Amino acid sequence: MRVPLDWLGEHVSLPDGVTGAQVAADLVRVGLEEEGLHTGDVTGPLVVGRVLTMQPEEQKNGKTINWCTVDVGDANGTGEPQGIVCGAHNFAPGDLVVVILPGGVLPGGFEITARKTYGHVSAGMICSVAELGIGEDHDGILVITDRPDADGLVPGQDAIGLLGLDRETVEINVTPDRGYCFAIRGVAREYAASTGAAFTDPATGLGQRAPKGDESGHPVRLEDAAPIRGRQGCDRYVARVVRGVDVAAPTPGWMATRLTEAGMRPISLPVDITNYVMLDLGQPLHAFDAATLQGPIVVRRARPGERLTTLDDVDRALSEEDLLITEDGERPLAIAGVMGGEDSEVGESTTDVLIEAAHFDPVTVARSARRHKLPSEASRRFERGVDPALAPAAAQLAVDLLVEHGGGHVDAGVTDVGEPLLPQPVTLPAGMPGRIVGVDYTPEQVTDALVRVGCEVSGSDPMTVTPPTWRGDLRTGEDLVEEVARLVGYDQIPSVLPVPTGGSGLTHAQRVRRLVAEVVAAQGLHEVWAAPFVGDEQHAALGLDVAAERSRTVTVANPLSEEQPLLRTRLLTSLVETLRRNVSRGGRDLGLFEIGLVVAREGEQRSAPTVDVGIQPDDSTMERIRAAVPDQPRHLGLVLAGDRDRAGWWGTGRPADLGDAIEIVRAVGESLAVELVLAADAEPPFHPGRCARVSLTDGTLVGHVGELHPKAVSRLGLPERTVAAELDLDVLVVASGEPVQAQTLSTYPVARSDVALVVDDGVPAADVTAALRRGAGGSLESLELFDVYRGDQTGQGSRSLAYRLGFRAEDRTLTTDEVSALRDQAVAEAAAATGAVQR
Repeated sequence: MRVPLDWLGEHVSLPDGVTGAQVAADLVRVGLEEEGLHTGDVTGPLVVGRVLTMQPEEQKNGKTINWCTVDVGDANGTGEPQGIVCGAHNFAPGDLVVVILPGGVLPGGFEITARKTYGHVSAGMICSVAELGIGEDHDGILVITDRPDADGLVPGQDAIGLLGLDRETVEINVTPDRGYCFAIRGVAREYAASTGAAFTDPATGLGQRAPKGDESGHPVRLEDAAPIRGRQGCDRYVARVVRGVDVAAPTPGWMATRLTEAGMRPISLPVDITNYVMLDLGQPLHAFDAATLQGPIVVRRARPGERLTTLDDVDRALSEEDLLITEDGERPLAIAGVMGGEDSEVGESTTDVLIEAAHFDPVTVARSARRHKLPSEASRRFERGVDPALAPAAAQLAVDLLVEHGGGHVDAGVTDVGEPLLPQPVTLPAGMPGRIVGVDYTPEQVTDALVRVGCEVSGSDPMTVTPPTWRGDLRTGEDLVEEVARLVGYDQIPSVLPVPTGGSGLTHAQRVRRLVAEVVAAQGLHEVWAAPFVGDEQHAALGLDVAAERSRTVTVANPLSEEQPLLRTRLLTSLVETLRRNVSRGGRDLGLFEIGLVVAREGEQRSAPTVDVGIQPDDSTMERIRAAVPDQPRHLGLVLAGDRDRAGWWGTGRPADLGDAIEIVRAVGESLAVELVLAADAEPPFHPGRCARVSLTDGTLVGHVGELHPKAVSRLGLPERTVAAELDLDVLVVASGEPVQAQTLSTYPVARSDVALVVDDGVPAADVTAALRRGAGGSLESLELFDVYRGDQTGQGSRSLAYRLGFRAEDRTLTTDEVSALRDQAVAEAAAATGAVQR
């Protein structure tokens, strides 16, 4: 929102000599962030020019420039036309433009000189609004031929004062909850609240002069058959008619200048007046050609199949949620609060103008503006909330300006229908602001701050606070507390760091996640974050069951990409995409991991109820919301591709293989003192013969580790034999919850014994290892598989597994006989459990 200081000074007392920087600082103090200061950044000569000739010339690079001669009067000291090269094409000979001559300086310190370009000496520049710092349009130069005061402009006339560049304008950022600051009236009120300056509300006098509504005005009916959230799309509609208006009358220069300073282009008297009133008071207006309205105005929702050609000459298919302004309930005239239709717009032949000042539901307007991709100055204000009591005053100001500058006379009849919802009183305990903010506010400070906001305060403890009509966002005690903190001053809130109570700190789950991340990173892997959005194509590329994956997840209502509308059910789906992207950009030897949430929905997806923003749902609603949220376990995913050991002068490298992934998985388990059991499995997207199931000793599934299926690797363009793993961290958090009892280290020597066992090829080595461990007893300290042999000595279909067993007692040195006995017990258990035969 751009706020010219002289305009602001009409509603609030500004100190003599106040600067834009001082005003911006005062507004920042009450939460209106400064976006920029637009001061006299242009130094002359900046003058009005008339284009005499315009010669298009195509260049070798395919670009077409215009070689122009421009009449700048005596501003150049010679009176001769000025030759200027211009790349824009939105003007023609005879147009009035704004020209900066050599020696002038544009915003940003851009000095203008005569220079040779495109084969000509260009002595100056024909300016756009962006180059002048009064707008953002870079696509064309500023044509002022259509300005209402263009007839009085002459070449060579100073344009700095004409465009308001000799005055200061403050640009502020208006947050969604402060929609009333999209008007000079609202900003003036905030400046008064910040500085204590005297504020005069322009709506007060206008509202007192505005006549009451009666039945003699243009008939209007409010018919909303499908209110949103129980709120009518339009709850107030004011209409005033001015007849005999000269729509070709010029907009007064002061108004055109203010509109330009505020960033809007003057168009015509009726349009400029509605824009001026909107910028001044905050009430969007719309002007209809009253001659096109033969029947009553009916405000209703769109019907199936209805269409409307809007003022931007686009034929639009309407939604049944769109709120329409119609003639007699049949012919659509406008999308309420967004844009009017071309059938009823004010044109050159218009003499009777109907001014609409209405209050529309913010959600209805916001949805229509987004649905039709039609953001407008009106919709920006309506969707943030417009003062429902403002319509009569805004209509009165528009009528006054039309009569004064366009002639004509006002119909005696006034239409004012509907009953808007007014802010409800809020109960505020006197100590609530201090308790929430942490500052001991006195009751006088609280009352003073709320009164400065515009509230009516009664009572002492608790206070009964009635918010003003322009602050529809003040609905709870917490909203009022924020206003107290803002008005008393955010700088009065001390910076106090929270002090944790004794014994507090990270939770067990947080410590586990940090430890796991450190362990995996220590293995040489890089942590990444991938967006959790996936699609059917990614599931198919990995060889997953697309229907099954969809049944376990949820669909995003407004996805960033239509190709990825689902939330991921496993980290590998998005992690391999990160790996693929790195490989495609030249990455070779890669190790990546991620810790993140996945969706694991069971059964049908439940719908969650919606409630108004800013209101705490009751317990039953919260329970339904929680029930609708599917389970979201936290997983660890990792991928390895390329060489695990790099090649160099020391020799050849070694590619990453399944053993490396298993090593990392085991390291994670060891760091948490959780025993992990690996067994052969076949789980997509892994190779069915090179995949291991990871589980706890009680059989609880933790995850899988393996080599990705060759077809998936090929489809994704990954390096051959890429390996990966995915573990459920939530399972590991629970399994590692019990404290680990430290064991006393024995100082007695270890006794080792080797044994070779022959088993069938179908017997997993893990089963043999587990049996040996069970049979060896508590003195077994270590068990290592150090050799696997197949050959004539084992026979067809068998293999030999060689183990080294280490025994140590806590209280003595084990004898040879004791070690042999323990080894024999282990072999016997392996034989019974797996059919192993000692070689």
